[in-house]
Amino acid sequence: MTEFERIYKEKLMTAEQALELIRDNDYMFSAQAAGEPAAILSKLQHLKETGVKNTTLNTCLPLQYYDAFKDPEMKGVMSHNGWFFSAGLRDAHKHRMVSAIPQSSTSILRKVLSRLACEKRRPVVLATVSPMDERGYMTLSISAIYERDLINAGALTIVEVNPNFPRTFGDTLVHVSEVDAIVESDRPIPASKLAPYTEVDAAIGKYVASLVEDGSTIQLGIGNIPNAVAAELKNKKHLGIHTEMFTETMVDLIECGAVDNSCKGLYNGYSVCSFTMGSQRLYDFVHNNPSVLFKSCTFTNDPYTIGKNNKFVSINATLEIDLTGQCASETVGYHQWSGTGGQSETVQGSQMSPGGKSIIAMHSTYSTVDDNGNEVLHSKIVPFLHEGAAVTTSRNDVDYVVTEYGIAWLRGLNVAERAEALIRIAHPDFRDELRKKAEMYEIW
Repeated sequence: MTEFERIYKEKLMTAEQALELIRDNDYMFSAQAAGEPAAILSKLQHLKETGVKNTTLNTCLPLQYYDAFKDPEMKGVMSHNGWFFSAGLRDAHKHRMVSAIPQSSTSILRKVLSRLACEKRRPVVLATVSPMDERGYMTLSISAIYERDLINAGALTIVEVNPNFPRTFGDTLVHVSEVDAIVESDRPIPASKLAPYTEVDAAIGKYVASLVEDGSTIQLGIGNIPNAVAAELKNKKHLGIHTEMFTETMVDLIECGAVDNSCKGLYNGYSVCSFTMGSQRLYDFVHNNPSVLFKSCTFTNDPYTIGKNNKFVSINATLEIDLTGQCASETVGYHQWSGTGGQSETVQGSQMSPGGKSIIAMHSTYSTVDDNGNEVLHSKIVPFLHEGAAVTTSRNDVDYVVTEYGIAWLRGLNVAERAEALIRIAHPDFRDELRKKAEMYEIW
């Protein structure tokens, strides 16, 4: 047995034993999305048995709706803060079991750690890692958004070692000597398949792709519109990848030769990301692949970092946009839907890049069902955001807006000009009403 194997064995314990290391007032950060340590999070209710009080769990896009998230008996034992809501958190929010933290991805960790230091609370990081190698190193695998930063800050570190998670490069190395507790599991890695996109998505994808020049560095998100955009980029040349989320469509672009990362200007030859989530094919691609670097989002999403890339094109979505250009991308009225993520920073960073562009891509409409069961169509381009809506991207920063009806370039336009540009790409059924409201409320 090597020295590293001995240390590993000494720190190996059950999830319940690991949770018994949590003390009163500890602040636990869980790894994001598919990187969340499910074997540990599924046992969080054990904290009720340990007698701890006033702990906090901080999540970011959790994939599972764990029992502890909806257990009213956890109140007083563990509160829950969310940086990016998922469906489970939206339900938990209705029962006052979680609260969102307004944030920007590159500064929120620094701000929370500053507050914890002031309040003398101990940070704890809970993460999934790939198995240890012969030199004692594990990797943070598919989520490196803030986990390494927390370890560097001296957080109590509890890891779930899972052989089904790929070994990755970048800000991902974790030595066994840095770990306080090890929990082993063999659960399957969360996997998903690409959903087919619609004709509307395809139309938007064509417009967006028309704005992407050869040699551009791209940032894509998850969803049907980014998938449609990626399909239209396959004929481009010398594209680069610098993104928060590495997607399966990016694998397609690399394998077809559209992406070679040769013209980025920063980390030429490498695809840079902070986390990934998708199919087994995607996980197999990033496993032991030194050309894909997982960097902390405090680096990846920093506008100044983004601005060092050439022709950076950020492609984000929004839930609604008003006629002055304000984008509400994370709330539906008063209700928290998701989170800011890296949108505001990639929007700013792309416009700091030489030849860069920021694109907000969206369907022009959405539909609801009324009390009589009839479908009602609504415009996503509105005179004013819904009451209670949070502004994710300010009108000061918005650049290109794309719907299935075309492209509105708002950079440098006055209010009257941008209102008319947005009305032209709204659904035809709403254009006259939007012009009427613009006149009524002096949106000029």
